[in-house]
Amino acid sequence: MKKNVFVAMSSILVLGAALAGCGGGNQAAPADNNAAAGNKTETPAPAAGPKVLKLNLHSEPPTADPGIAEDTTSSTIITATFEGLTRVGKDNKVHEAAAEKIEISPDGKKYTFKIRDAKWSNGDAVSAKDFEFAWKRALDPKTASNYAYQLYYVKGAEAFNKGTGKVEDVGVKAIDDKTLEVELTNPTPFFLELVAFKTYFPVHQKTVEGNDKWATDAKTIVGNGPFKMETWEHKSKLVVVKNDNYWDKDNVKLDKIEFSMVEDENTELSMYENGELDWAGAPTSALPTDAIPALKDSGKMTTQPIAGTYFYRFNTEKAPFNNVKIRKAFAYAIDRQSLIDNILQAGQLPATGYVPPSMALNKDGYFKDKDLDAAKKLLEEGMKEAGISKLPTLTLSYNTSEGHKKIAEAIQDQWKKNLGVDVKLENKEWKVYLDDVHQGKYQVARAGWLGDFNDPINFLEMFKEKDGGNNDTRWENPKYKELLNQSALEQDPEKRKAILAEAEQILMDEMPIMPIYYYTQSWVKNDKVDGVIIDGLGAVDYKYADIK
Repeated sequence: MKKNVFVAMSSILVLGAALAGCGGGNQAAPADNNAAAGNKTETPAPAAGPKVLKLNLHSEPPTADPGIAEDTTSSTIITATFEGLTRVGKDNKVHEAAAEKIEISPDGKKYTFKIRDAKWSNGDAVSAKDFEFAWKRALDPKTASNYAYQLYYVKGAEAFNKGTGKVEDVGVKAIDDKTLEVELTNPTPFFLELVAFKTYFPVHQKTVEGNDKWATDAKTIVGNGPFKMETWEHKSKLVVVKNDNYWDKDNVKLDKIEFSMVEDENTELSMYENGELDWAGAPTSALPTDAIPALKDSGKMTTQPIAGTYFYRFNTEKAPFNNVKIRKAFAYAIDRQSLIDNILQAGQLPATGYVPPSMALNKDGYFKDKDLDAAKKLLEEGMKEAGISKLPTLTLSYNTSEGHKKIAEAIQDQWKKNLGVDVKLENKEWKVYLDDVHQGKYQVARAGWLGDFNDPINFLEMFKEKDGGNNDTRWENPKYKELLNQSALEQDPEKRKAILAEAEQILMDEMPIMPIYYYTQSWVKNDKVDGVIIDGLGAVDYKYADIK
């Protein structure tokens, strides 16, 4: 999701396992889910009274609106309080959710979803019209959703979003209250996984149209998921409770989830050790980097790789990073392995490409880590092309986090030592940081991306267009765009992979982003917590969570 990843924190190529319980002849890719089964801390007594899970969100969620959310923090809350046509289950497969039956045409371009009898948290019936409204709303240019492009697989969606087509030509239509018909531009093998993603979730039309601030107030949020919002004390606490109107409420074991909002990772870990939290670290926060060796040695920490990449963006419209050689010089001049060995220490891998290893297009990467000779040569050539003899002090921006700070400080030191460049560090609160990056108010900015679905296109498509919602580098390349368009038409998997590899090569040749490492997620949890699903993309689902 974006996943504009908040914390220093996936996936496998499409496998084609059949949709669980689906009557259609086509197949969908399963998410690579793993039930989060951390090592034991202690064996508590059986839970008595209400089952309450106590967690920490490292930051305030920018929104609870599925149509505009773009970050992992918001997505955690949205996944708990909303539900799409499908949902990933405990068995690691994609299941029917808001849809009770799915039919797929032989050519793979038409999907018919039969909506089950279900209610919104306010008691209104969930209908096919809610999905049609939500998808078209997210695509409406007036909504300004940075994730609108995720709906471009739907026929006519891209044209409408870009102002060159009509809303009535978008290929999603409620035939009646219980039937949603979807037409795709091309066959999309991962579409049933994609509709489990938040941008495809329904929204309650009357609520949305009646209050433009509905998604920031617990009293006005109406969802269709396993939980409903009870309290949202901004920048302090957020509470969701079991939604008694949820169609599958019998499988929801928790009565309540209480989310604290503590930014300091050391404080969070102390709260966990004191019994104030049931869980510390990923996927909603991070463990203190200094504590990781001891937690690892004690056997208390669980770590799993996910399909995600931690990277820095360059603002390619601002000097000096409007010069490709200078961008590449900065990318080649850092020592990724030393960052992993000395700071991260949780099994991450150095990133010399953008697409993560689980869906890698080039397993050897596209450049050499810590290639100082090439970096110095490129910097000299780039500065000569730019007509400058000395670089001014540059600014590296990141969102508030101990881990991001330590990585930025280390890279600041490496750039000074290896390139002789002075770099100033700038940290900002998450929502402010996102807004500034979207507006181009940065030179170099921290970023992270976790896959939304199991395909390399999800990583590459965000840089397809200069003004794309999740690009923010202001970079664009005609050949790159052409290759991504070709990949959508190519049905041969190996030929398609080659096309996408050629596109990634262009991305790394032009270096609008600087890949740093491939994510793992690490956490500690109380033994009483069971059934939390963290998938191979790093997304978390508390629907099946329990307190034993």
